[in-house]
Amino acid sequence: MSRVVYSITRLNREVRASIEGNFGAQWVEGELSNLARPSSGHLYFSLKDPSAQVRCAMFKPRSQQLRFRPADGMQVLAYARISLYEPRGEFQLVVEHLEPAGEGLLRMKFEALKQKLAAEGLFETERKRPLPLWPRAIGVVTSPSGAAVRDILHVLARRNPAVPVFIYPCAVQGVAAAGEIANAIATANRRAECDVLIVARGGGSLEDLWAFNEEPVVRAIAGSTLPVISGVGHEIDFTLSDFAADVRAPTPSAAAELAVQDRLEALRIFNRLEQRLGAGLQNRVQMAEHRLMALSARLVHPGRRIEQHHQRLDELLRRLTPALRRTLQFKQSRLRAAEAALASATPSRRVMLAQSRLQGVEQRLRGALPLILTRFNARVAEAERTLLAVSPVATLARGYAIVTQASGEIARDAAQLAAGDVVQARLARGALDLRVERTLPEIPEPPASQ
Repeated sequence: MSRVVYSITRLNREVRASIEGNFGAQWVEGELSNLARPSSGHLYFSLKDPSAQVRCAMFKPRSQQLRFRPADGMQVLAYARISLYEPRGEFQLVVEHLEPAGEGLLRMKFEALKQKLAAEGLFETERKRPLPLWPRAIGVVTSPSGAAVRDILHVLARRNPAVPVFIYPCAVQGVAAAGEIANAIATANRRAECDVLIVARGGGSLEDLWAFNEEPVVRAIAGSTLPVISGVGHEIDFTLSDFAADVRAPTPSAAAELAVQDRLEALRIFNRLEQRLGAGLQNRVQMAEHRLMALSARLVHPGRRIEQHHQRLDELLRRLTPALRRTLQFKQSRLRAAEAALASATPSRRVMLAQSRLQGVEQRLRGALPLILTRFNARVAEAERTLLAVSPVATLARGYAIVTQASGEIARDAAQLAAGDVVQARLARGALDLRVERTLPEIPEPPASQ
């Protein structure tokens, strides 16, 4: 019975083909460890869970597309092809896509959306509006069954039970929560039943509060015509709704405190205002009495005022006639000066001066032309002599020849030719077709004279 013997290379290659053929790309979640970044730009790391681990490779074209910086200990989701590294026979994953998993992913989404909306100006301080000091009614966007609405209603009833409260119910957690919150804010703005709006929810994890980080909710708060107080979570919790709101409260109860003035404090304010108003009115009356007395003392009979105006008019008429005479004399003097300047600047004089200058230029030009031509001819003759001195024709006239091979290439070295080759020698006049008898690597010394 014949045996089939595999080489290690063949075995690993066929195992790799079998694995890659039977398994498509898969999503895998695990913790990053043993992360390596060689200068090639590839990434090598392990993905592990409490019971197992697997080696992974992410090549440069894919690693350059990462939107975060991987680090050991990070929980990630990987989309990878299952493969085998043939040289070592190691099972591995070839990662095509990598992203943070769990709360890390939410943190990344939070920062990305925060930067986007901040760039649009949704969090600018200049667009935030002050809260009304005495709201006629207060709106609350929250879950009607949560602890937040009970805390808000309790605080509002304690501080000022006379202010009506409108509840705009919505889910504050889950897939549909963001849409319901945005719709509730839009409904409050459309109905215009209140002067200030509280958007609130009790504390929880980042996932629990995530609806208040969704783009529709943030844009609804930023676009609200009613001033918005954000009271989401506990004091340490921050959501994008806090940045978009006109005022951020650390808790739902604190949001209710900010929304309405305490009735006892309001009474104290009213009493102080009443006292200030009475004192102000009394001061105004006294000031008006003093002013009336001063005006009465300054009152002048209308007849006397008319006499003063008549006297002032006569004085102005006496001063007007000399002023007009001086102005007329000044204008006449300027007119005469302008006429003299115009006569001296007549165009005929400028024409005569221009003609005189033109004749001088013409005479100088006629005298310079022969000299320029003489210098130019001398330069041409000198260039002609120089050109003849370096001309190949002049070199041939001194007894030299240009040897050309049958290919048309000029022979510069005897080693280019062999006995029997046909060449052409160009002389100063005519040319010779020659056949090479032999080649000499060195130029022989001329025979000594006898």
